[in-house]
Amino acid sequence: MRRALAFFCVLLLAGCAREPDIIKQQAYVFGTLVEVSVVNAPGAESALAEVLARFDALHQQLHAWQPSELSRLNAALARGESMTVTPGLASLLREAQALSGQSGHLFNPAIGNLIALWGFHADTPQGHVPDQQVLTALVAQQPSMAQLALAGTRVSSTNPAVQLDLGGYAKGAALDEAAAILKRHGIANALVNIGGNVLALGQAGNRPWRVGIQQPRGPGVLATLELRDGEALGTSGDYQRYFEAAGHRYCHLIDPRTGMPAVGMQSVTLLLHGPRAGTRSDALSKPLFLDGPEHLTAGARALGISHWLAVDASGKLHISPAMQARLR
Repeated sequence: MRRALAFFCVLLLAGCAREPDIIKQQAYVFGTLVEVSVVNAPGAESALAEVLARFDALHQQLHAWQPSELSRLNAALARGESMTVTPGLASLLREAQALSGQSGHLFNPAIGNLIALWGFHADTPQGHVPDQQVLTALVAQQPSMAQLALAGTRVSSTNPAVQLDLGGYAKGAALDEAAAILKRHGIANALVNIGGNVLALGQAGNRPWRVGIQQPRGPGVLATLELRDGEALGTSGDYQRYFEAAGHRYCHLIDPRTGMPAVGMQSVTLLLHGPRAGTRSDALSKPLFLDGPEHLTAGARALGISHWLAVDASGKLHISPAMQARLR
């Protein structure tokens, strides 16, 4: 229900003006509801169908705990073996590796074992804190994307503890792939929404696409903004996948330095534009979330991010001047 609320906070604002004719298609992939809205144009239906088919293919390819190309690669890495992957997966891994390095490896898709230990390799979190000795041992293995070797499409690792989970990256990559598909079909005006991660093309007729940023601790929105052509909005939050135990909230965003779920933030939202805006807005919100409010300004500057909004654990709002100028 919380995921649905987060999704519809964006959806309702995006669809306020129904002129001109906007056609929509929905699906459930990446563990969330997705919707693609297109200003009706020749080829729109076939473009929508191709986008949703691509989303489903990515979901099947990148699933971390069900049979997939990624799970087969993880099994090979755990055995100390290399594996040839498809060119598409090799490209995604290279990009994830580069983004991980850019973030000082706080964005670290190699910690799949830690995510599984906390029970987030399941449709419903397991709901209990793992054994401290097991947790400490996994952290000591220090899996990192830097330990992933890519030679063409051949993938190997020097550390068998490297287990890949691209959940913090796949939605953003899917946004960019959707934009590319729509453009190939000649679609100039569309809004792609994957569980609140959003990318805009063109406008909704004679007005920009308008979206809302989710309240992390309740229904409704913190603020709204108008997205310009090619802009993407990406959010990391502790309110969609989490469990509570002994009065504490444990979210799915795991700090690779400690092996513990992050506690300093409720949400971090980035507004980006330019090449791979969807991917970057999704992936780079993670290190800012993990590093907490005290490092937010410096961390965003180091990553080249000017537009950001965050809600810390106490509920205090932090907004960059550039983002403040865009918000209502």
